[in-house]
Amino acid sequence: MRAALRFAIFAALLSLPAKAEAPSPFPVALGGPFALVDQNGAERTEADPEGRLQLLFFGYAECQAICTVALPRMAEMAELAAEAGIAVRPVLITVDPERDTAEAMREALPGYHPDFVGLTGPEEALAAARRVFGVESKVVFEDPQLGPIYAHGSFIYLLDGAGKLLTLIPPVVDPEHGAGIVARYAEAGL
Repeated sequence: MRAALRFAIFAALLSLPAKAEAPSPFPVALGGPFALVDQNGAERTEADPEGRLQLLFFGYAECQAICTVALPRMAEMAELAAEAGIAVRPVLITVDPERDTAEAMREALPGYHPDFVGLTGPEEALAAARRVFGVESKVVFEDPQLGPIYAHGSFIYLLDGAGKLLTLIPPVVDPEHGAGIVARYAEAGL
């Protein structure tokens, strides 16, 4: 992502939620439909089956870099939001479907949060999901012990229960601030 685009997205993050009928605050179209499979083999789309807000991240369970920050932060944000009476589901869309099988994610993700959903699928479906969220993914090198190391997105996407993108949360935001962002959108009814 170019620096100007990153700045524009971050600036949009700092503003209060826009009204539902207002145009998107983002300089590019982000978000959209996808169809994948969760860690239990159930088909999932961008909409949460229970209508919960969603914290969505593109990464992989074996990641030793940004995912080790983002996944725990998402879990903490979801816990803090739950304490405030706001139901939020953390969701990981894998960029490494060979290692992030349904079984592998079923074992790894509950360690972060009991409601964490891991999504995978055929490469075409995963590429379509990455495309609508503007996420690029590629192997940057092979680690002899860890296997492929991927470059991938770093933002946490806040979606409403229907799967509409509300805002972006940088993974470096502390969980309290992130939960506050979630609460502002929940309170605004967006």
